[in-house]
Amino acid sequence: METRLCIFLFLIVFNFSASAQEKTKKELKQERELKKQNEIKALIDAQNFVFEAQKATPQGGRLLQLDYNTYFLKFKADSATCDLPFFGRGYNVGYNGDGGIKFEGKPENIKVENKKNNTILKATVRGANDVYDLTFSIFYNGNTTLSVSSNNRGPISYDGVIYAPKTAEKQ
Repeated sequence: METRLCIFLFLIVFNFSASAQEKTKKELKQERELKKQNEIKALIDAQNFVFEAQKATPQGGRLLQLDYNTYFLKFKADSATCDLPFFGRGYNVGYNGDGGIKFEGKPENIKVENKKNNTILKATVRGANDVYDLTFSIFYNGNTTLSVSSNNRGPISYDGVIYAPKTAEKQ
């Protein structure tokens, strides 16, 4: 009888200690969100990320869904490469152009403003034929809105995500 009681007490204590160490789904979700938030903050601090556009909204236009993994803006503190579609009004655009926003240049006047739920990153990039004002509104879950203004085209905004550049892209 005494042996059974000892075994029973041992099982109860073991069961309570095992269940006390397990994390709830809510705690696991909070840990994942915190990890993602720290990753996004690190990308912003390093000023090295890739923006992938998923939706475009031209000035006075309607929301347009874009093909995934096609349109991007690679942003580094010393260079920016952009290949985004353009829908809207062009003021002084060449006839034989491809119609999109494509440029390579060095970002200037980079300003970062941290807010409660997001970070605003502003930069100016001089392309071959135009000057582009970029405004990123980066939320801590990775969702991002990019607004592009230029001298030769109407303003346009893109919704998408940012992520770390792939290792092949870093070289």
